Amino acid sequence: MLPRKIIHCDCDCFYASIEMRDNPDLADKPIAVGGSPDHRGVVATCNYQARKFGIHSAMASATARKRCPDLIIIRPDMEKYREASQLIHTVFKNYTDLIEPLSLDEAYLDVSLSNQYHGSATRIAQAIRQEVHSTVGITISAGIAPNKFLAKIASDWNKPNGQFVITPEQVEDFVAKLPVKKLHGVGKVTASKMKRLGIENCNDLRLLSIEKLRGYFGSFGDRLHDLSMGVDNRSIQTERVRKSISVENTYATDLLSLDSCLSELPELSVKLASRIENLNDDYQIHNQFIKIKFHDFVITTVEMASTTAKLDNFNKLCEQGFARGDRPVRLLGMGVKLIPKSVAEIEPDSVDQLNLALESEI
Repeated sequence: MLPRKIIHCDCDCFYASIEMRDNPDLADKPIAVGGSPDHRGVVATCNYQARKFGIHSAMASATARKRCPDLIIIRPDMEKYREASQLIHTVFKNYTDLIEPLSLDEAYLDVSLSNQYHGSATRIAQAIRQEVHSTVGITISAGIAPNKFLAKIASDWNKPNGQFVITPEQVEDFVAKLPVKKLHGVGKVTASKMKRLGIENCNDLRLLSIEKLRGYFGSFGDRLHDLSMGVDNRSIQTERVRKSISVENTYATDLLSLDSCLSELPELSVKLASRIENLNDDYQIHNQFIKIKFHDFVITTVEMASTTAKLDNFNKLCEQGFARGDRPVRLLGMGVKLIPKSVAEIEPDSVDQLNLALESEI
């Protein structure tokens, strides 16, 4: 079986790049796209000049402005970004139909069967990047590898406006030296645990048996074993499965009591219902959840098994969540988790087990 040729394409600071494209005067200035620092806004993304000050996505805009007093913060224009994304995906379709979109600015492409450029994935990636630059006016980075796991890592290797190739012959040596914090699914908690165990890179993982990995990391141990060997057999999913729909609001003034939180839920519920109405008939709801961020930025989420989006249920979840902190609230969110109807019909027991598992985490 011939190795697959996967390209991971990732636009460079996408929203900020679009803003710099439309206003060249911003090109050499630190800019961020996000909410106002005066209304508890958050940075969605920023350009590389801003990143020099330690600014990053999900940072409070007020914090970002403190780190860089000259930071220019631009309100997002999602319609403009969607239009650019559509143009980018049109370019992708010129090279393959096997495209898995991850977001507006990121996608996997399988070019294993492409005859363009004599089947060279490296040259196809170069052509895509050049075409995106000429038609959309922004830069894009690419990673080329035999699987999705490595392609995604490779796309970040020579950012911005670069690409990196990992050939099948290079996989073993490349992965052996790869820090474990680069592995998908390894967050701060898991990384800290690995450090305590003396696991710094994938070669360290290879020295442990699957049984030991399972003992340390549960079922994730199997995945870690595969990744440490550079193995990832996931195929390109051309139809993205939606997992949830949600809405949230950050308040200019903290909500001081449970009653004040409950009074905000009807408005959020209307917004959520509007989004659910636009959902096609291929999905069904299997969970409702409430998200609460307290004034000290501690976040809690409460879920319950449900096939609806009833406001009464959200009220009960909010009561449970607020009781966990019993202090002022800066953000409220609500949503539903989804499952394809085809899965629910074929594997009803699996859905029930999933719901029970989620309930046990509440």
